[in-house]
Amino acid sequence: MKRITTLSMLFFATVLFAQEEANKKKFAFNGSVDAFYSANLNAPNDDSYVSPGTSFADSPGFSLGMANLIASYEGKKVGFVADLVFGPRGEAASATVLNQIYAYLNLSESVKLTMGKFNTFLGYEVIAPAVNFNYSTSYLFSNGPFSHTGIKVDFTFSDDISLMLGLMNQTDVTEFNPDGSYAVGAQLGVSGQFLNLLYDKAGLGFEIDYTGGVDLTDSFFLGLNGAYASNDGNGFYGVALYPQLMTSDDFSIGLRGEYFNWLNDGVLVDEPSVFAVTLTGSYTVEDLIIKPELRLDSHSDDVYWNADFEPTSSLASFTLAAIYTF
Repeated sequence: MKRITTLSMLFFATVLFAQEEANKKKFAFNGSVDAFYSANLNAPNDDSYVSPGTSFADSPGFSLGMANLIASYEGKKVGFVADLVFGPRGEAASATVLNQIYAYLNLSESVKLTMGKFNTFLGYEVIAPAVNFNYSTSYLFSNGPFSHTGIKVDFTFSDDISLMLGLMNQTDVTEFNPDGSYAVGAQLGVSGQFLNLLYDKAGLGFEIDYTGGVDLTDSFFLGLNGAYASNDGNGFYGVALYPQLMTSDDFSIGLRGEYFNWLNDGVLVDEPSVFAVTLTGSYTVEDLIIKPELRLDSHSDDVYWNADFEPTSSLASFTLAAIYTF
């Protein structure tokens, strides 16, 4: 009887150990699909359609966004992410369908080494519309980097303090390094506030970026993004505010107010600039997110034209997006 008891205990211990090891290895598959309708309110919507000067949601009528398929594996020490994008939005942001593809190694509980292609660490917004509050993107996002290919190391010193250091190809260059030049980047995180630095002489040059936010109440959040980028005096600078109010478990409303200016020959003034205000609602029905959006872009020059084909400095547009997440 004692032998049977011992074997039984050994059997159950083996089962529990196997279950514990299986729980440490997590394979997941998720993503999103999205589509939208967009129309100018004070400008043509035919062959002469003009869109805001930012990436994505820049086609009139009903349009496709992208399908985002993400497979990931999280083990105790190692893991990977394979993030694929299909459709116009993905094509505009990534040179290939491989939005992200990287593997990582946890050197310790506080040090993580990652190698491959990963989305940029700069800025408030990302490529996937399911993660952004606003459906259309900002000028800061559209003019900054989308992704990096290289190696980075993340240090987690505490729940509130983190540091990332990276060595990468030229900005948005994925498959190979064309000329032997590299970019270096760093991110310092303190209590949800992030200071980002990128030096890429062959690409954007030097960029400094601040991204952060604060919960002013349980239902009101204020986000902030500011950036300055210059390569031999050419680049951009700007700031964007993101106040967002959750009115219920299913509905939120948010505003993006952005000032953006291009930098030419090191001159900070007398260059074309734009002020853009985007009001977005977000209504969730199970796994479907519906986003109606009103946007006004006010440019310092007459870069748009109205319904009578007269030059104008402002453009008003409406977008209705549907985003399904799984």
